[in-house]
Amino acid sequence: MDDLKAYAKAQASRVDRALGRFLPSANTRPKTLHEAMRYSVFAGGKRLRPILCLAAAEACGGDDELALPAACAVECVHTYSLIHDDLPCMDDDDLRRGKPTNHKVYGEAVAVLAGDALLTLAFEIAGQGRPARRYTAADMVHDLAVTAGSRHLVGGQVLDIEGEGAGLGARELRFIHESKTAALLTCAVRLGAMSAGATPAKLAALTEFGRATGLAFQVIDDILDVTAPSERLGKSAGKDEATDKATYPAIHGLEKSRKEAARLTRKAIGALKPFGRRGARLEEIAHYLLDRDY
Repeated sequence: MDDLKAYAKAQASRVDRALGRFLPSANTRPKTLHEAMRYSVFAGGKRLRPILCLAAAEACGGDDELALPAACAVECVHTYSLIHDDLPCMDDDDLRRGKPTNHKVYGEAVAVLAGDALLTLAFEIAGQGRPARRYTAADMVHDLAVTAGSRHLVGGQVLDIEGEGAGLGARELRFIHESKTAALLTCAVRLGAMSAGATPAKLAALTEFGRATGLAFQVIDDILDVTAPSERLGKSAGKDEATDKATYPAIHGLEKSRKEAARLTRKAIGALKPFGRRGARLEEIAHYLLDRDY
C-alpha cells in the first residue's frame, strides 16, 4: 500500500504540473474566469481519473508521458462536472474537496462559465495528444466527447435530478451511475490505452475494468455519504438522504451495498487477466478504491 501511495502521489504531481501548463494563468484576461478555473482544478482533488489513465497506458506497454494530455483532459471534464453539480440549481452544495464550492467564491454566473471553459479546454488538450498506433487524436477526442455528452455524463445528471424523490429502483440507479461516474472513469482508462496503441482486445478488457471499477467507486461513495463525516469526505455528508436521492444504501442497505462493491471489484480485477503482471498497478488501485474511507 505504501508503494501505491508513493506512485499515486508522484503521478498526481505530474498531472498537476501538466495542468499548470495547460490552463491559462490566473493573470490571463479575463482574470476572474481563469482564477475560478484554477481554483477548482487545484483545490486538492485525488486525481484518480488521470492516475488511472496513466496506469492504463503502462498496462498496455506504452509511455505514460504520451498519455498526459488525455489524463489532463479527463480531469478538466471531471472538475467542470463538479463545479456544475454543486450549483444551487443542481445539488446545491457549499463544500467541495474541503473548500467552499466555486459559486460560493466567484458567484453562480462565473462558476457556470468556469465549468464551460474547462469542458472546452478539455478538448483543446486532448487534441494535442500524439497519434498512436491504431488511434489518432481525433479518435480520443471523439471518445471523450461521447462520454461527456447527453448519452453519458450530462444525460446521467439529468436522470439524477429527475430521480430525486421519485422512488427509483435498482435498475434505474445503476443506469445513472453507469452514465456518470463509471462512464468518465472508463473513458480515462480507455484514453490511456489508446495513447499506448492498445489492441482491440486489450481496449475491450480495460473498458470492462473501467465500468466495473467505476460502479464500485460510486457504490462506496454512496456508502461513505451515509457513514463518513464531512471533514473526512471534503464535501457535505448526508446530502443524498437529505435530497431523497436514490443510492445503493437506500435501495439495498449498507451490508448488501458493501457486498456489491466487492463483487464489482472482483469483476474489474478479472478483466485484467490479459495484462498479466502489467495489470498489477490497476489491480492495486481497484483494491484501494474498495477499501477507502473518504
